[in-house]
Amino acid sequence: MSTNFLFILATRNAHKVEEIRALLRSEFRFLTLEDFPSAPDVIENADTFRGNATKKSVELANWLASSEHLKSKQEKCANIFVLADDSGLEVDALNGAPGVFSARFAALDSGQNGNSSDAENNKKLLGLLEKIPLEKRTARFRCVIALTPIIFPANETSSPACFADEAELRREIFEGACEGRIAFVASGQGGFGYDPLFIPSGFENSFAELGHAEKNKISHRAKALSKLCERFL
Repeated sequence: MSTNFLFILATRNAHKVEEIRALLRSEFRFLTLEDFPSAPDVIENADTFRGNATKKSVELANWLASSEHLKSKQEKCANIFVLADDSGLEVDALNGAPGVFSARFAALDSGQNGNSSDAENNKKLLGLLEKIPLEKRTARFRCVIALTPIIFPANETSSPACFADEAELRREIFEGACEGRIAFVASGQGGFGYDPLFIPSGFENSFAELGHAEKNKISHRAKALSKLCERFL
């Protein structure tokens, strides 16, 4: 039964948590990093979505396995996983950028650490595409989810390195993409990130205008999570 599974969402992003909560079926239980304040921040320095998702999922799974935070959960739930995703926008006219730098696209220009605001990222994207005609403004949102089991040590003499290796070997990947194009102006108040600029294929409205229910039927994250659900149900 899927109720025997607990997912730890490797994020503190409230927007992402809300979206995943809506997309995951009610049979699943989950916690987020807000439930583990001392969890380490994983540096996302891989050059692919898969690499970043895997790094977050595996490192947090190993940290949780070696900590005391999940002991009570371990007794109640035999199957606990860390679910980490990395996602972003790929624009064909920009050779796939911003890609893995989607959240800090504007910040790259100033060399500052951390993410840029949505407004800053959208402004930069529109500036770079200013002279690009509609037919060449094709793009896609891509999501890669890494799901890693938390492997608890069988005894105190067990090697942490062995568990780290086994966790990565048992990591599973689920991917989803949503094709579309970049609008000339932002529209809509819903969503987050590049949603006001992204018009999915077959639609005339941006993700920010479609509303959560409609977006969650076609989004990149919805497609990846749908594959994950099929794995357990």
